[in-house]
Amino acid sequence: MPVADRSYTVTGMTCGHCTSSVVNEVLRVPGVYAVDVDLDSGRLTVRDQFEDAAIRRAVDEAGYAVA
Repeated sequence: MPVADRSYTVTGMTCGHCTSSVVNEVLRVPGVYAVDVDLDSGRLTVRDQFEDAAIRRAVDEAGYAVA
């Protein structure tokens, strides 16, 4: 599986703690190399080799949703 950058829109984040929660959960997904979250836009960018469903589950585990 090639390394790729994928972007998601995460809903429900309102503060720095929220972004940290999402980053920490997504970094637990096997194959993830880097994660960036922009609180203002809700954009989550992930650089890795992964299954899309695994990222969606990680965001859900953090208590948020992918739009």
